Amino acid sequence: MFKVGVVGTGNIFKQAHLPGWLSSKDVEIIALCDAFRDSAVAVAKDFPDAKVYDDYNELLDNPAIDIVGISTPNIFHSEIAIAALRKGKHVFCEKPDAINPLEAQKMADAAAESGKLLMTMRNNRFSAEAQFMKRLMDKGELGEMYMGRCGWIRRRGIPGRGGWFTTKELSGGGPLIDLGVHMIDMAMYLGGSLKPVTVSGSTYRKFADQPDASGQIPSGTFDVEDLAAGFIRFDNGASLQIEFSWASNIAVEQKFLEWRGTKGGFSLINDKLNIFTEKEGALIDEQPSFAAAKIPQHTANIQHFIACVLGKEQPIITPEQGVDMIKILSAIYESADRGKEIRL
Repeated sequence: MFKVGVVGTGNIFKQAHLPGWLSSKDVEIIALCDAFRDSAVAVAKDFPDAKVYDDYNELLDNPAIDIVGISTPNIFHSEIAIAALRKGKHVFCEKPDAINPLEAQKMADAAAESGKLLMTMRNNRFSAEAQFMKRLMDKGELGEMYMGRCGWIRRRGIPGRGGWFTTKELSGGGPLIDLGVHMIDMAMYLGGSLKPVTVSGSTYRKFADQPDASGQIPSGTFDVEDLAAGFIRFDNGASLQIEFSWASNIAVEQKFLEWRGTKGGFSLINDKLNIFTEKEGALIDEQPSFAAAKIPQHTANIQHFIACVLGKEQPIITPEQGVDMIKILSAIYESADRGKEIRL
């Protein structure tokens, strides 16, 4: 049985990571660490034999730990992951991989040098809809994918306003790095072997100083965008439109992904899948239905990671893909700042 040490015991750990670790008989949580020690102590009530730390370096010095789970603010992902890999631990990290390409590359290099597994959360790949479309598209049933669009747009949904989510030094950015990492990744996962070559983007910060529901201007830092839009070109000629917002004046909140191919296309909007094809001279619309998921996406992602550590599966999420993702996000921010297209 593999022993797990957790760094970061806040909401993302409790809501998304913990159920995954608890779902497996092949792992056991033996250590909990949080800079706010009381948070780790509170979680440890359910793990009476687990050691509690407020310094992740002390956790990494525990020779019994085989796997380190990271669920901290974004800025700490890379430094903890690199340190853990150098200590000979496997690493499962919350998204995004890092807050800039240099740190993401350092993570990938540390994984290669250590021979240990590094995987970052990409839970949307594990939905029934995404897995179904992956099988269809890998068989070529929709033909060549050449034009896509994806996004996650909210009317009012700013997370942790005034906290680390809205502080660029800690988060690396706003909805682009928070939500964009999910949908751009799923688009590239389903779109085939896509290598980004250029990006163009715009970002906006329009709601930071607006009053909340009580009429008060919230306190705390808000120096990230609340909306990002852009365009990605890939080396095979395909392209992808993107839009992500925490707040904007729209009719309907949407999480969406579309791809258009030479034989067919699909749209996945708020988890509803539609496929558009042509058969025998007729245009066909199909709406596949799926049974309720037995395993939540985050749990399925962690179970895949554990299976890879055990050697039972090959990783479908690699550090190199993480580096490409952070390069894309960073270049979109650069494009927005400079007002021009950026070549990767």
